[in-house]
Amino acid sequence: MIVVCGEALVDLVPGSEAGRWRAVPGGGPANAAVALARLGSDSALLCRLSGDAFGRQIRAHLTERGVDLGLAVAATEPTTLAVLALDADGGADYAFYLQGTADWQWRPEELPELGADTEAVHVGSLAALLEPGAGRLRAWARAHRDRTTVFFDANARPAVGVARTEAARQAAEWMDLAHVVKVSEEDVAWLEPGRDPLLVAERWVVRHELDLLLLTKGGEGAVALSAHWGDRVEVPGVRVDVRDTVGAGDTFGAAVLARLTERGALVRGAAAVDPSAVRDALAFAAAAAALACTTEGADPPLRAQVESFLGALAV
Repeated sequence: MIVVCGEALVDLVPGSEAGRWRAVPGGGPANAAVALARLGSDSALLCRLSGDAFGRQIRAHLTERGVDLGLAVAATEPTTLAVLALDADGGADYAFYLQGTADWQWRPEELPELGADTEAVHVGSLAALLEPGAGRLRAWARAHRDRTTVFFDANARPAVGVARTEAARQAAEWMDLAHVVKVSEEDVAWLEPGRDPLLVAERWVVRHELDLLLLTKGGEGAVALSAHWGDRVEVPGVRVDVRDTVGAGDTFGAAVLARLTERGALVRGAAAVDPSAVRDALAFAAAAAALACTTEGADPPLRAQVESFLGALAV
């Protein structure tokens, strides 16, 4: 079982007609949980779901896609909203309505003791940043790090209004307790502006003694580094016709976790992951993320689709 912890919100997406909006379930952790389920992993989402109309829509969406909601908390606060805009290349820009919403109001008693079957905990995005919940989630993840692999997806969002220095401080605290960290070049540009992303990633690996750091470079592929290796592992991007990039990064992280847990590499943490296993996982994840870019919104591919796509690429 992979437990994903974080927000499940609603994206308001522009419709085909001016002034029309569609309400689409989203949120990085929720997208990751769906991606894991579609890739064949047992996936549970530890989240706070509102009882309002949007919350009911999110619950139905996740259940229909095979996500286990046994750890979800029934919240009285309203659902978080994200207003989405797409640029000419399909890139997503967000504005958030966060005040007093369900996703950030964690109480310690709502965070469960995880079972022995939990192979990894995936946490990140806004829930790892916004208080009062973020600090409580860190304490909870820290209490479990000796028993399972902690995967942190920075997924930095300047639009939430948290100062850069505070976002960087919290990201560093998460990296201190995580085994695996995923960041994009955009994340690095926000957290440490004006610096080479790869050099920053190399410094983070050493400073935080990371078992694995994944640096995604959009259409240019991804790089993996480890405090236990001398060399980095790199895979190229996969060229596709991009519809939009919504959920592609979430799919990438989920696919890496799915592939590594399938190989038994993360049962006792990530330190034993060898470069060949990581290269295989990166290639699988790059293909999954590319396929996610060919559909509208966060719509991760099925395992069979990724395998078929990889087979076609190998011809």
